[in-house]
Amino acid sequence: MITFQDPKERIIIPIDTSNLDSAIEIVRLLKPHVGMFKFGLELLNTMLVGVVSGDGTMAEKVKVLFKEVEGQLFWDGKWSDIPNTVSKAAMATAILKPKMVDVHVSGGAPAIAEVVKASPESIVLGVTVLTSITDEESLEIFGKKAEEKVVDFAKMAIGAGAKGVVCSPKELSLLTEMKDLIKVTPGVRPEWAAVNDQKRVMTPAEAVAAGADYLVIGRPITEYPAEQGGPVEGARKVAEEIGGNK
Repeated sequence: MITFQDPKERIIIPIDTSNLDSAIEIVRLLKPHVGMFKFGLELLNTMLVGVVSGDGTMAEKVKVLFKEVEGQLFWDGKWSDIPNTVSKAAMATAILKPKMVDVHVSGGAPAIAEVVKASPESIVLGVTVLTSITDEESLEIFGKKAEEKVVDFAKMAIGAGAKGVVCSPKELSLLTEMKDLIKVTPGVRPEWAAVNDQKRVMTPAEAVAAGADYLVIGRPITEYPAEQGGPVEGARKVAEEIGGNK
């Protein structure tokens, strides 16, 4: 059971950009107002390619970015490979001491267990069914509807030693009996924000009431209109909504 001193600690901002200057700017702006920052595949690959391609300023910007996000990093590598490979990836990442890392549960229990072993200072999350996947697609990929497969995956993740899962808020009610399981939910959109490409969504208040521990919220905060207060005001509004539904 996680205890939060402030509702803002529940907010995870995904840094989905290929522009490191923008990434540094948004982290500096929001780090007093949110709990974590999620570095996903777009940003991680941009940094690697930028350094390798010979951009003389890229390496320094990468160092600055990781310094700014120290203690608030969620390394969203979504590892999915054989156990030995994900283990080596997790060991390399562990040097940075991220607060969270994740691994696809579909890769199997042995792979999850290896990530857990290699990440002693991080919360290991099992990625269940992506929020962009519909029931029809889930049936095609996994042989079960999304909500059924999320429960299967959550049980597998727990059995392999993971502390939490990434799931749609729509599946939270199915995981209530797994009381010690940390639940991280993308697909969270305030009523005043566009749904975009997410298929299974809830508002922050609804997600917390349903049992979410952490909420991944990007564009509604990072693209909050400047004339209305910009990202800081967006984060404040979301935290206020969460605080009213503890």
